[in-house]
Amino acid sequence: MTHDHHEIPRYTPEQTELALNPPAGRNGGDLVVETLHGLGATTVFGLPGQHALGMFDALRRSDLAYVGLRVENNAGFAADAYGRVTGEVAPLLLSTGPGALTSLAALQEAAAASSPVLAISSQIPSAGLGGGRHGYLHELRDQQASFRDIVKSVHLVRTASQIPSAIAAAWESALTAPHGPVWVEIPQDILLKETTLPLVTAVDATPRELLPRPELIAVAAHALSHARRPVIIAGGGVVRADAAGKLRALAEKLNAPVVTTFGGKGAFPWEHPLSLQSWLEDRHTTDFLEDADVVLVVGSGLGELSSNYYTFRPRGRVIQIEADLGKLEANLPALGIHADAREALSALLESVTGREGAEAARDAVRTVLEKVRARLDAQDLALEQRVLASVREALPATAPSFWDMTILAYWAWSAWPGPMHSGQGAGGLGYGFPAAIGAAAADVTKPVLAVSGDGGAMYSIAELATARQYDLPVTWLIVDDGGYGILREYMTDAYGETTGTELARPDFVALAQSFGVPAVRTSPESLREDLSKALAAPGPSVVVLPALLKLFAPTHLPADRPTP
Repeated sequence: MTHDHHEIPRYTPEQTELALNPPAGRNGGDLVVETLHGLGATTVFGLPGQHALGMFDALRRSDLAYVGLRVENNAGFAADAYGRVTGEVAPLLLSTGPGALTSLAALQEAAAASSPVLAISSQIPSAGLGGGRHGYLHELRDQQASFRDIVKSVHLVRTASQIPSAIAAAWESALTAPHGPVWVEIPQDILLKETTLPLVTAVDATPRELLPRPELIAVAAHALSHARRPVIIAGGGVVRADAAGKLRALAEKLNAPVVTTFGGKGAFPWEHPLSLQSWLEDRHTTDFLEDADVVLVVGSGLGELSSNYYTFRPRGRVIQIEADLGKLEANLPALGIHADAREALSALLESVTGREGAEAARDAVRTVLEKVRARLDAQDLALEQRVLASVREALPATAPSFWDMTILAYWAWSAWPGPMHSGQGAGGLGYGFPAAIGAAAADVTKPVLAVSGDGGAMYSIAELATARQYDLPVTWLIVDDGGYGILREYMTDAYGETTGTELARPDFVALAQSFGVPAVRTSPESLREDLSKALAAPGPSVVVLPALLKLFAPTHLPADRPTP
């Protein structure tokens, strides 16, 4: 066995002199900031608190860009989005106790969506650690225990010298497939104490490669090469691994139709003749997938949404490529290949032999999509389809979009033709607008769209101040239906009446304007024009659409399934 060794760079006499005589006035917070800079970070998100002031004071002495949000959970959503759009680690600086705990829902979303968020939290002074009840402000018996079930790894710092190594280890963990959030805790006294340690320079935290086992690739390639009706289900792991090109080449070589999961949108071209698009919540698609003799699942755990609420029961052989070991064969028996999607697709592409049957595969795709279209056309859904089309037409092709848990987003999961980002991993409210802020901070040269319902919008209304303060190009579309619209539908269908779904809400236009954010009330007829204008204008803006939208009928319940 051979091992790769990175050569340690030799210091010049000048660098050695600087290491021996570091600048005065530095503390543990400086070690945090210097380590982040040495790892390649350029932007950090967060919210200051008493125990974390050492980190925030150190930001003043650095050239890291800081984006401060108004609620820790929203700061977590912003970091999540930054990680999604850049593929880079997104540092999130938090305080202790309530500040840390308020980020939990955002970190759950980052974990579900495999977003590389590096959360660095302060802790009470070292003397208070260990579970004793000392009475420190924000004291918890075991703060990290609240995060251990959510994040990929937890790193507790007890001395200043541990800071660079702990953050580097967390960084590596966040970027090793599957990506995910990580947690670092540093006590207040360590952050505040002056240090004579040398300046932190370049730090190596190269993520580990997750390569497929060759014997499994050989078996999978044989099955795919000899399949009569192969299909591919492409999940978010394909997007995160930057493997869309590999996936397309493999699909075309095999003449295999491809359906993308809601988290995998953008993994395969929407209008490609082999594209089944994303109609996973449609029984016609489910039936087609069940009829395949080989199903290749790449970068998806086939969870609730991707399996049409666990009704997907394939009759053929399933091959599952998944970086998250916990998801491998969690829902269906398969030939499980634990690997990064890009590495596994590359290996398959080299190993499979091409298949005939291009025309038959394309005809089959057309037939499925025609059945899906006919089912939608049989329902009274013209308003919903017009609204979604208006949003799509208004949004520039390269502009990212971030969707809250709202009825229009549920439409977009299936019908939006390209990449989109939503909070569907964990399903919490309030994701859309703060996430759009995080994406805008990553690239201020193009507009970003956020879509929320009125209920979800109230979770993040304070971030209008953030968008204004940093003058970020975020346009927020708020679909105002007077309540929690999807819960209204669910409760009406199940019980015939609703409880707790109807909401008093503000005048969103006037409220946005009070933050100094331009806002307009629109209609389905004028939505495209109003949204286009808002997206073209510099800085933040709000567009409010009063509308009562419906979701298309489900197909996962026996009574809902169409007859063949």
